[in-house]
Amino acid sequence: MTLADLELGARARVTAVGGAGALALRLLEMGFVPGTAIALIKRAPFGDPLEFQVRGCHVSLRRAEAAQIEAVPA
Repeated sequence: MTLADLELGARARVTAVGGAGALALRLLEMGFVPGTAIALIKRAPFGDPLEFQVRGCHVSLRRAEAAQIEAVPA
């Protein structure tokens, strides 16, 4: 599954970060590294963007960006 598939309030653990070049690097810099616990905090009315809690910080990602991050339910 990917972070784009999470239900509101669900928690997951990152297993892999995909994407091309700069996108993958930026996601890793924001804390989406394998093994990190993530929680979906908010979803905009039309489903984009998504707000995640990552290492104590709130980070908003577009649905397409969240789809690049593989995760397993925690």
